[in-house]
Amino acid sequence: MSVRRLVSRIDASTPAHRDRAVDGLRALALLAVPTGHWLLGGFTTGGEGALHNASPLSAFAVFSPVSWVLQMLGVFFLVGGYASVRSYHRRPSTTGAWLRGRVVRLGRPVLGVTAVWALMIPVLYAAGVPEDTLRTGAKLVIQPLWFVGVYAVVTALTPYCVRAAGRLGMWAAAPLIGSVALVDLVRYGPYADAVPSWLSVLNILPGWLFAYQLGVSWGLGRLSRRGAGLLLVGGTALFAVLLLAFHYPASMVGVPGEARTNSHPPSLLVLALASAQSGAAVLLHGRIGRALRRPALWVPVVVVNLSAMTILCWHQTAMLAAAVPASFAGAVPGLTTAPDTVGWILARLAWMPLFAALLVLIARYARRFEAPWEAAGGAGTARRAAAGLLAAGFAVFALRPA
Repeated sequence: MSVRRLVSRIDASTPAHRDRAVDGLRALALLAVPTGHWLLGGFTTGGEGALHNASPLSAFAVFSPVSWVLQMLGVFFLVGGYASVRSYHRRPSTTGAWLRGRVVRLGRPVLGVTAVWALMIPVLYAAGVPEDTLRTGAKLVIQPLWFVGVYAVVTALTPYCVRAAGRLGMWAAAPLIGSVALVDLVRYGPYADAVPSWLSVLNILPGWLFAYQLGVSWGLGRLSRRGAGLLLVGGTALFAVLLLAFHYPASMVGVPGEARTNSHPPSLLVLALASAQSGAAVLLHGRIGRALRRPALWVPVVVVNLSAMTILCWHQTAMLAAAVPASFAGAVPGLTTAPDTVGWILARLAWMPLFAALLVLIARYARRFEAPWEAAGGAGTARRAAAGLLAAGFAVFALRPA
């Protein structure tokens, strides 16, 4: 079958009621994750050629605005809330069954990648890969998986989000941003030295629930274009004030060596960006939908959405598949050299198509973890138990202090 016929077939098989714009926004937010990690994450080599994490933002703070573009988790949670409320209203049975189905779809790929890595680690160690490299790789693999746990929790709150949006519309998200602002005031204010470090954990749930709640309001028709304009203007203004007047870190991702980070857990700056992004997404919804009526643009969106969890779970593995072999060759610009020169940035841009190709190759086999596991009865239970034990072992290795 020719590519043109395949594209036409996929386009023709898309239901007329499918919201292509929401799928397009989800695909854009998904692709921003590997792009950001590949571009803003690098390595240095230590003893025995072991790889250690580094970031070009440590040397090039001027590139921090790149992270504003690539930090699109606000958009992802927005469309997640939108899609969840639509799915919730179409649920064929109980709320519990609906929630279990969504959580299982999130959990299978996570179990898959962690179980595979648990099997790979002793093999790679026996092949001569330094333990420090394996620890670096494990931390990179587990790094984006926090999202799955947070997303599962906010998904479980969908019924409550629906009730809140039904009563308050888009303003149901206001207490969430207020909560984060209060915690930030305490942890960064005049008495910050007396505040325990664990207080920042209080921002995790409201910080990521904010955009999800906006998405639920949008899905219920309670977020108008006027409200979207308010989110865009208000979020942009708050973002500027926090940067210029309150001196929040400019980078939206963590930078090694920096005392403060915006994303883990989310600070008020993250919510300001999510507000602006959400407003822009709602305002551009119609235009994006019309553009995606073109089959050539729509088909890549379909492919990305069908491989969403595979992309999230395996993109760091794709980068490591290039960097670990390169570490045996010594200093390879853009892979194993310190990310502190313009030459490194140019070299990393040149390597990114290889990372993408490796991810496509890995996805060819890893996508099976997104599908229901076929084995039934005792065999199915044994497989899930084995995957769980392997995943737990990998988590211990990845999170254990060096």
